[in-house]
Amino acid sequence: MKQGLSLRVSQHLALTPQLQQSIRLLQLSTLELSQEVEQMLDENPFLEVSEDAAEREEFGLEHTNTPVSRDSQEFESATTLVAASSDETSAASQNEPETSAEAKIEESWDGDGTVESAPDDSEWGGDAPARKNNLEDSDAEASDLTGSHITLQDHLHRQSLGLRLSDEDRAALYFLIESLSDDGYLEDSLAELAVGLAGEDLVQAEELEQCFAMALQLLQHMEPAGVGARNLAECLGLQLLDCKDCDETRAAMAMCKQPMELLAKRDVKRLVYLCGFPEAVIKGAITVIGRLDPKPGRRFVNVERNVVVPDVIVVKAGRNFKVSLNRDVMPRLRVHDIYASALKQHKGQGGPALQQRLQEARWFIKNIQQRFDTILRVSSAIVERQKSFFSHGELAMRPLVLREIADELGLHESTISRVTTAKYMSTPYGTFELKYFFGSALGTETGGNASSTAVRALIKQFVSSESAHKPLSDNQISDMLKEQGIECARRTVAKYRETLRIAPTNLRKSL
Repeated sequence: MKQGLSLRVSQHLALTPQLQQSIRLLQLSTLELSQEVEQMLDENPFLEVSEDAAEREEFGLEHTNTPVSRDSQEFESATTLVAASSDETSAASQNEPETSAEAKIEESWDGDGTVESAPDDSEWGGDAPARKNNLEDSDAEASDLTGSHITLQDHLHRQSLGLRLSDEDRAALYFLIESLSDDGYLEDSLAELAVGLAGEDLVQAEELEQCFAMALQLLQHMEPAGVGARNLAECLGLQLLDCKDCDETRAAMAMCKQPMELLAKRDVKRLVYLCGFPEAVIKGAITVIGRLDPKPGRRFVNVERNVVVPDVIVVKAGRNFKVSLNRDVMPRLRVHDIYASALKQHKGQGGPALQQRLQEARWFIKNIQQRFDTILRVSSAIVERQKSFFSHGELAMRPLVLREIADELGLHESTISRVTTAKYMSTPYGTFELKYFFGSALGTETGGNASSTAVRALIKQFVSSESAHKPLSDNQISDMLKEQGIECARRTVAKYRETLRIAPTNLRKSL
């Protein structure tokens, strides 16, 4: 084979630093964006906070080729990045579902610097790579916001001050209190705690274990009842000691000595056989246990409340809905005029590096504005598609996928995915993540489609109106949905029920 030289023309895509930064800012949450802005303000001398935001004609979307629909243009012209029409905020929190046997039991309990010519992107090239988001800790500020809080350990230490104890016993009790989990359980055995302190000295470890055993008895008699337990059964038993002595209480004590799976499944017949009490007494005992607290230390936990600040606010305006950006989450930045003017007059030593920093500041402001413009456009399209939801609630939610919004706005599905992640919308029905408005479609008898979100809302409605003595099974809910014209299999109902954190039929039944 003969070797030779040839020329070939080809095209390929390259991500410029500006585009990389734009993509990265688009997927950041509100908190992450504020931290990114603080970091940029510390590093770039040409960037400063301003009372007024940068001018739209200087840093707007006029240089982009993304098409904008007529409705979106009306929304964007009526809403700027520095003045939104509402200051509403709301809070939301979520808890992780539990699936263990103990968890099943708990379910039954209650300006740009006026530079004439800006350098091209190549001047902001290899020397200025896109930064990774650096989330710095702010424990001091968080503690100031949460205010004073009494922990479980503080509550127990105050009780121990009233006890007459030797120095050794007080030290052992102090150690056990500090070893408790947030739920009030002593997760490590006394032997493990003793070995952890004594090390290889077996004699000292045995003495420490005996001292811990005495301290544990004192700890388990403190408030709240059930604190210091090593497992759920012991926790329930300690709380039953404070209950009135009756057949139900004695039966509940006997039930706590049986496997917790029987109590989780409410296997009354098996419990009657093992505990030796009549069925009526066993049912009463289950009711007594249902009033107990499986996690006595939970009330003292300083739960970090993640306040969700909406990026977009939707308010009713006549027969339509007005979409606007939340001005509280939009950073107000501008290029430092004095530094930019000084750089323009003295293009000498250090000029290229400073010019690169100036260009970086200009692109950062523009990318932030483009981020909020994209969020506004996507939110406006969502509101237009889901008008029924904003008028009638989640039962009227329509099926919607990312591709529909992407085709309407002329964007890629990955861009819509980034925009709808960790971005929130304040609506008349509460604050929701933008992804909440997207859902798959279920077929109906009329040949139409029903949103999975609306089906979940319908299931929740069915369960809320069911009889406590005869709760609905998944099959019955599936049949009820078919009566509504929605084809939904039993397994799909079970999946949606678990998503809604609704207990199974046997756990919802009142004995």
